[in-house]
Amino acid sequence: MAGTEHRLSLDPEKQNLLNHHTEKHFTAGEVVRDIIIGVSDGLTVPFALTAGLSGTNASSSIVLTAGIAEVAAGAISMGLGGYLAAKSEADHYARELKREQEEIIAVPETEAAEVAEILAQYGVEEHEYEPVVNALRKKPQAWLDFMMKFELGLEKPDPRRALHSAMTIAIAYILGGLVPLAPYMFISRVEEAVVFSVVVTLVALMIFGYAKGHFTGNKPFRSALETALIGAIASAAAFGMAKAFNA
Repeated sequence: MAGTEHRLSLDPEKQNLLNHHTEKHFTAGEVVRDIIIGVSDGLTVPFALTAGLSGTNASSSIVLTAGIAEVAAGAISMGLGGYLAAKSEADHYARELKREQEEIIAVPETEAAEVAEILAQYGVEEHEYEPVVNALRKKPQAWLDFMMKFELGLEKPDPRRALHSAMTIAIAYILGGLVPLAPYMFISRVEEAVVFSVVVTLVALMIFGYAKGHFTGNKPFRSALETALIGAIASAAAFGMAKAFNA
């Protein structure tokens, strides 16, 4: 949907149509992606760790201590990774923005030809895109925005994105990681705790997988089964290896 600054030039009839039209699009894709990354790893990695330690016949307190340490380290690591990834995207955008600004000043005819080429790819005829090209040349900022979006396929990142991404991933990781650890907080016998941990975590993985499928447009039930299966395989492998080396 166009920004307010662009709507001001519309005629009253079109402006009225936009004012009475609300589009229901899902626009929190980046936040959902960060939550999925954090919760997915938070559920799976500590789950595999606790299952593996349980296979060594360690006490619940040892499993819990190791699990909490892993969740803390994992949250920091994942959060830092999210921060650096978002920061790299912002830095890349800034570099390309500067380069595009310089090209518009240094070789305006070439850049104008690129605008024409982009519009032609959408089936716009020469007599139709020429006025658009000329209009953009009179508005350097709009021209620059057009080139960034349609030539390079880059959207201006939120300057707070890096910090928000780091916090979201880290918190999601902690919340996910506490699920497989919870039974060890209340059950002293590790043999019983690991059973409850498996049941609780698999249920959580299925719920998470269903929600992930719903928000990403995939089949929710299939996503739920796939997510639970991955977690089960990881924990079973860790438990089996621990038992084998502890034999």
